[in-house]
Amino acid sequence: QVRLVESGGGLAQPGESLRLSCAASTDILSLYVMSWYRQAPGKERELVASLFNHGMRKYEGSFGGRFTISRDNALNTVYLEMNNLEPEDTAHYYCNAKTYMGSQLQEYWGQGLQVTVSS
Repeated sequence: QVRLVESGGGLAQPGESLRLSCAASTDILSLYVMSWYRQAPGKERELVASLFNHGMRKYEGSFGGRFTISRDNALNTVYLEMNNLEPEDTAHYYCNAKTYMGSQLQEYWGQGLQVTVSS
């Protein structure tokens, strides 16, 4: 079982930045991929960014222009730096980890945190 704990959400004004953190209870390099998802009110959960254990980063859609996913291996923590925030970024953000146990893909979720962008 992998436990993921997010922190760093809250209220920001348009144009400001926030950094979300996701601390894992295990060595994050042992996990195949860690990702950030978000779910806005009335919308489906969507993938924002992924960071694979071999170092490759992948951003969905246009998120790569303002968002950066990174990690601190020593802290077993993955970050999502969000710059130039827009009201449309208001959502519940979730940390996700996937890893293989043999041939079975295991998936874990954090509890999520709220990001609200408003003036």
